[in-house]
Amino acid sequence: MEIKQVFEMVITLEGRLGSQYLLLSLLLLAAWEEGSGQVQYSVAEESKHGTFVGRIAQDLGLELAELVPRLFRVASRGHGDLLEVNLQNGILFVNSRIDREELCGRSAECSIHLEVIVDRPLQVFHVEVEVKDINDNAPVFGLKEQRVLIYESRLPDSMFPLEGASDADVGSNSLLTYKLSPSEYFALDVKTNSDDNTQIGLVLRKSLDREEAPEHNLLLTATDEGKPELTGTVQLLVTVLDVNDNAPSFEQTEYEVRIFENSGNGTIVIRLNASDQDEGVNGEISYSFNSLVPTMVRDQFRIDTNTGEIVTKGNLDFEKLNLYKIRVDATDKGHPPMAGHCTVLLKVLDKNDNVPQIALTSLSLPIREDAQLGTVIALISVSDLDFGANGQVTCSLTPHVPFKLVSTFKNYYSLVLDSALDRESVADYELVVIARDAGSPSLSATASVSVEVADVNDNAPAFAQPEYTVFVKENNPPGCHIFTVSARDADAQENALVSYSLVERRVGERALSSYVSVHAESGKVYALQPLDHEELELLQFQVSARDAGVPPLGSNVTLQVFVLDENDNAPALLPRPGAGGGAVSELVSRSVGAGHVVAKVRAVDADSGYNAWLSYELRPAAGGARSPFRVALYTGEISTTRTLDEADSPRQRLLVLVKDHGEPALTATATVLLSLVESGQAPKASSRVLAGAAGAETALLDVNVYLIIAICAVSSLLVLTLLLYTALRCSAPPAEGACAPGKPTLVCSSAVGSWSYSQQRRQRVCSGEGPPPAPPPPASKTDLMAFSPSHPRCLVVGDMSEQQDLNDEHCAKVSLNCHN
Repeated sequence: MEIKQVFEMVITLEGRLGSQYLLLSLLLLAAWEEGSGQVQYSVAEESKHGTFVGRIAQDLGLELAELVPRLFRVASRGHGDLLEVNLQNGILFVNSRIDREELCGRSAECSIHLEVIVDRPLQVFHVEVEVKDINDNAPVFGLKEQRVLIYESRLPDSMFPLEGASDADVGSNSLLTYKLSPSEYFALDVKTNSDDNTQIGLVLRKSLDREEAPEHNLLLTATDEGKPELTGTVQLLVTVLDVNDNAPSFEQTEYEVRIFENSGNGTIVIRLNASDQDEGVNGEISYSFNSLVPTMVRDQFRIDTNTGEIVTKGNLDFEKLNLYKIRVDATDKGHPPMAGHCTVLLKVLDKNDNVPQIALTSLSLPIREDAQLGTVIALISVSDLDFGANGQVTCSLTPHVPFKLVSTFKNYYSLVLDSALDRESVADYELVVIARDAGSPSLSATASVSVEVADVNDNAPAFAQPEYTVFVKENNPPGCHIFTVSARDADAQENALVSYSLVERRVGERALSSYVSVHAESGKVYALQPLDHEELELLQFQVSARDAGVPPLGSNVTLQVFVLDENDNAPALLPRPGAGGGAVSELVSRSVGAGHVVAKVRAVDADSGYNAWLSYELRPAAGGARSPFRVALYTGEISTTRTLDEADSPRQRLLVLVKDHGEPALTATATVLLSLVESGQAPKASSRVLAGAAGAETALLDVNVYLIIAICAVSSLLVLTLLLYTALRCSAPPAEGACAPGKPTLVCSSAVGSWSYSQQRRQRVCSGEGPPPAPPPPASKTDLMAFSPSHPRCLVVGDMSEQQDLNDEHCAKVSLNCHN
């Protein structure tokens, strides 16, 4: 058992049994030492496997042959495998790696205690193997990097302790020397105490400036005195701690910034960046407006204290203020705080946000339509609050107007007349003045100018037609309204007030005003007395329309009044040529055959047209006896129906009814006395009758030729008039009739056509131009009228209506009594 272990047991027993056994323990230990042999060896650490240590069997006095029989064995508490004994030769050798530092640490002495045990008899031997140190461990620092914190305000020669290195070896192998990498700021101070404890420190050689060099990297080297020398190093990171010795500073002392007006709230104007060479709270910067910044600026902008962003608070208006001078402070949080300053010049850029303004002055309205070209109507001024191109304004007018703008001065214009005016074409103009600036996008404003054109009496009253045709029934009541003339004057007010009057002239021996009159205001034409178709077929005159302007203007219209016939005349019998009036007497030979003309009844009607179309029929004889004679329906010729015989009465009295086609029809009765004579007496009478008939027929033929020509001319005129009337009727609405109101009447011809004769009555046609013609002498002429026997002719006629619209055409309606 090792002495150390024995000693430990003694200490333990002392603690348990008390001090009375201490002496006994010491005595036993001394006896143990004296009775046991101890062998000592030495071996260098890190020796290789099999390295010879000592001949342990020989040194313990044991024979090699008895090592195995006596069960030779080596025991080492905790280190049994480091050393081993070869039982063949009794040599102790190194079995595995021996690390002194692992076994003994920093102890100056290091040994391995072996117990060698043999049996038969039992013997225990103690062997101590000293492990010798070699320089196998380099100096080691506790940290890979040592940090040293030094305020930049520390004075030179200040010392800052460092942690030294350690060497696991012992002796001279653990003696260390230190060396610092070159530095102008630091030096190394090494001190050894009386107990051989080495202290090292870092000495400040010159003042530090953190802003120049916030850190210093140094290398500290430790070297031992072993052979060979081993070294260890450590990084020294010297951090210079800041003190608030620097004020914040901006990159520029003055910043120039441009921003458009009307930028939205919160728009970033600029982000200021101030820097402070200090660190920590000394380098933390807060931004603020300088105390000299006016309230107006503070109302428009705000600054972020942390980021230095200046943003808008309100609406920037170039027209109010276009330049802001903002002083900004950057203050650190050191003690005491330090501040830096800068100025921000903010220029507000104009934006085209103001529309042009238009002002109208000195309006000269209304303007006469006969005003001269270049007449100034109004003065116009324009303005724009914007700047530059945004404030440059140009003016223009809506197109297609007889006006123009003339620039008289900057932003001043005159509205002048550019072309002739005509109030009747355009009575007023709504002008639009457009003011447009040159911005992008451009803005514009408009102003309306109402230009009223004053009327000048430059238009005479005008009728819709130069001539009107009016149809009026004869026998009209006095004061009958027959037509309304209407003239339109394109002028206005008194210049358009139209009054009507007759253009006086004479109609035959009488004045025109005795026939008709016209109402001065309404233009209604009245017939002052009944008109007679048989006296006056056509009355032509002029009506004058005159306005109330100064000087007055006027125009005339021609009215052709056709007096339409009515059936107011009964047929009149004509006497036989060369005979007096009364009954017609003829001698008829009894020998005449059937169809022989024995006499002829002649009659005329003073009317015209259907009213003068006559038909003849034979009244039945008294007692109902059948007469041997008949009368032609339209010629009035009396002829025999059969051969006369002795039974016929020698005196025949025939009654012939002559009837016109008017409504109501008028009639006349002719008495024809026929004397039947023998054939010997008839020739003389017959010759006289035939001679008279031949003369009458010749005269009648001459009249018929002229009558046919006259009727054709009148018929053509009537057809043209009816066609014109129909066209006007289709284009004009129906209105109230003049003399005979009522629905239109259908006039149709008879189903049987024929020639008829009527007496030409005295006619008087009055024209509006020249003196009236002299009345023709009365004559026994006949009118020839032709009618189609198979195709009825129908005319739609009506009353003349009064038109209310002065622009409408006047149409005449004819009201006729129609009959078959």
